Amino acid sequence: MRSDVEYSPVGEGLGMRDFWLYVWLRRAAVIAAHVTGLGLTLVISLLSRPGTSLFSWHPVCMSVAYCMCMTEGILLFSAEGSPFCFKSRKGKVRLHWFCQALVLIAAATGLGFMVASKNVSERPHLVSWHSLLGICTLAATVLQAACGICMIFPKLLRLSSSPPRLRLYHGTCGLVVYLLATVTVMSAMFSDWFQATVKGVAWWAFLLLPLFPALVVMNQITNAYLPRKKMTS
Repeated sequence: MRSDVEYSPVGEGLGMRDFWLYVWLRRAAVIAAHVTGLGLTLVISLLSRPGTSLFSWHPVCMSVAYCMCMTEGILLFSAEGSPFCFKSRKGKVRLHWFCQALVLIAAATGLGFMVASKNVSERPHLVSWHSLLGICTLAATVLQAACGICMIFPKLLRLSSSPPRLRLYHGTCGLVVYLLATVTVMSAMFSDWFQATVKGVAWWAFLLLPLFPALVVMNQITNAYLPRKKMTS
């Protein structure tokens, strides 16, 4: 007996006018998510003034890793508003892997700068919620990359699950990692450095901005893997 999961297309059951309105709203949301991720990376990099201290490179590397590379690596699979929509799925997978490799490199570099800064200033490690969330996010990122390797070499690793089910697991775990990264980025807004740099309404804007790409990514993944019905034969 074999079971297959059939996934529902986005916008099913809508009239033609409502359908196109829905498509354009989704496209606008994806484009806005691109702009938000890139904008956050640029502004955080400018605020941190890289090169002024060892710590100054930590926000730069982490924003590049998670606000830009991870966001772009997921959104490139979107059919709406992605600059890589003309690429084949195989091409998108390669770009996805390239982006995720950059995530690992940038995140590891950012961690190195943070550890070096703490050691130089003789301050204790892992004493804040942000640092604890950051370690959890890094560990989850590495595990998700390992899951991605399983996606590429399922026969070599002798995995029993079918490719569609592996994609479901990978996409679901990727969503969890991205949401964890979003919470970690938001917790950075409560750090002494950021609160001393950004104040007032601007601080609230920075706190809420990471939520928008997260909602777009969540919508993209759930629509791609949302089960409609299960057929058995």
